[in-house]
Amino acid sequence: MVAFTVDAAYLKEEEKFGLPVVPFEEIEQHFDTNTHEIFVAIVYAQLNRLRAAVCERVRQRGYKLASYVSSRAFVWRNVALGEHCFIFEDNTIQPFVRIGSNVIAWSGNHIGHHSKIGDNCFLTSHVVVSGWCTIGNNTFLGVNTTLANNTRIGEFCWLSHASNVAGEIPAHSLVKAPASEASPLNEAALFRVLSRSSRKRADS
Repeated sequence: MVAFTVDAAYLKEEEKFGLPVVPFEEIEQHFDTNTHEIFVAIVYAQLNRLRAAVCERVRQRGYKLASYVSSRAFVWRNVALGEHCFIFEDNTIQPFVRIGSNVIAWSGNHIGHHSKIGDNCFLTSHVVVSGWCTIGNNTFLGVNTTLANNTRIGEFCWLSHASNVAGEIPAHSLVKAPASEASPLNEAALFRVLSRSSRKRADS
């Protein structure tokens, strides 16, 4: 890594973490398009539309888009990865998976065999995609989302955390899991139950 870049209108400092920050409009004056690549460090705003738009601006300026696959991820040798993917640690990506361009897989996900993930998708953490699933472009999968075998998710969908999905989800869908409900804690009753359970285990 050699530098940061940002649109001139948002440039507030000339250095970050010991590296220069240069205006995006002047990037070619500082770094050769033939020897440098750019990674667009934007997350899932607007269902990844914003990140995709910046990627297109990078391409128009003649730069390649960088990808990163953690050495602590397990990616089967016949997995097809598109351009500009970021695969964090502890991901398991099984055989014959196809992942599109501009996809982020945060830490600890499982992508089952023969599944297909479209462009501009964002998988948070501990997402389970079972075998033969299809995920459309620009889809967000929240923490602990689970897709059963052969699930098909349309494009531009938002699956909130802990969603359990099977079958087919149409494009432009919002999937929400039931929220956990809080109630007053009766410690005396709770620990009496726990103590009774402990005695039963001890007697068995």
